[in-house]
Amino acid sequence: MVAIVDYGMGNLRSVQKALERLGVNVIITSDQEAILEADKIVLPGVGHFKKGIESLKELNLIETLNNKVIKQETPILGICLGMQLMTIHSEEGDVDGLSWINASTYKFQFHNKKYTIPHIGWNRITVNNQSPIFDTLSEKDFLYFVHSYYVKTEENSIIASTTTYGDNTFVSAFQKKNIFGMQFHPEKSHDQGLRLLNFFLDY
Repeated sequence: MVAIVDYGMGNLRSVQKALERLGVNVIITSDQEAILEADKIVLPGVGHFKKGIESLKELNLIETLNNKVIKQETPILGICLGMQLMTIHSEEGDVDGLSWINASTYKFQFHNKKYTIPHIGWNRITVNNQSPIFDTLSEKDFLYFVHSYYVKTEENSIIASTTTYGDNTFVSAFQKKNIFGMQFHPEKSHDQGLRLLNFFLDY
């Protein structure tokens, strides 16, 4: 059973449909017991970092997630905002995150008007550290992004891939043991995205 965490930040149904295409049982829930019983967890999200953290607090889900992810080491996948929430701190709202990953979240800044914010569209990735996440993909594959903020870390060992937009090279995917993050949207990235989701399900 895969639990998609519903904390009011959207992008739930498309993730659910993508996972169901891969033949797994999926629930969308904010119920603590349902999350505790799940075999795997997905933390999606599109929206504001501070609102996301506040919503998780209001739903009393942070302790539940810490228990599942840190203590029980249940595999979890953060997508877009969900990935950013795993970092220590974000410039968006100047607020602390879940601090599962030694990384921070920053806003894109461009002097060249050629590069718009948010970053929307298809981009290639550069795979780092021979991460097994991308064994089924090549660097010729494109993945779909929609975001105004990006993740940066000095902990190079967790970086699975980077992507360059303008003069910013940012972490587009990471893995730290059972904790996975993807800045792009695998559920919107056609077959290559489904292959990445399938890797997570098989972990």
